Amino acid sequence: MGLDVLVVAPHPDDGELGCGGLLARARAERQSTGILDLTQGEMGSKGTVEIRAQEAAEASRILGLDYRGNLGLPDGALADTEPQRWALSKVIRALRPRLVIAPYESDRHPDHTAASRLCAAAVHFAGLRNAPVEGTPHKVERLLFYPGNYPALPTLAVDISDYIEVWEAAVRAYRSQFEGERVSETVHAGGVEARRALRRYWGNLLGVQYAEPLLSPVPWLTRVW
Repeated sequence: MGLDVLVVAPHPDDGELGCGGLLARARAERQSTGILDLTQGEMGSKGTVEIRAQEAAEASRILGLDYRGNLGLPDGALADTEPQRWALSKVIRALRPRLVIAPYESDRHPDHTAASRLCAAAVHFAGLRNAPVEGTPHKVERLLFYPGNYPALPTLAVDISDYIEVWEAAVRAYRSQFEGERVSETVHAGGVEARRALRRYWGNLLGVQYAEPLLSPVPWLTRVW
């Protein structure tokens, strides 16, 4: 396909929570965008596989995604094993993204930590000619990470001020997660407001209204004069 931006998410809603504003901005700037969910979220305390799939479809429509996929890996058992690594590498080769954004590994949820390491490995092996992966090798230009449940000091922040309402609408499409009883610091009615406040915080430091933080595994160098 040749996607410009591919966000990898452990569960449906993680991609929108992590960098839905960036995806909305990229789409508005005529870049092709997509989210690949690694699992169906079947271990979640709220919602069902069928409900979350419907919610993901609605969120995709709101963000105007060019691609939405689900790798069908086991929720609660993500790991950088060879079968999972090759499966993800195969999709990366098929989609040929320029930029991949994955969860940051410092997180309370084991699946988020595992997804971070799995994605880094899959991006690497997708570009190796002799890797046992179906498809033509593809080297991703840049791999970045989005923070999840734990705070992190970002490498850069992206101005999403014009897209904050799109971000919130996409996140609120997951009604099963953000309405009703509280089951974690994120999954409850106030979780959306909390994530929006964090975007306001990073926006303030950037000198704009709202921004989404990202981390780079290698130095992000800029000229200071």
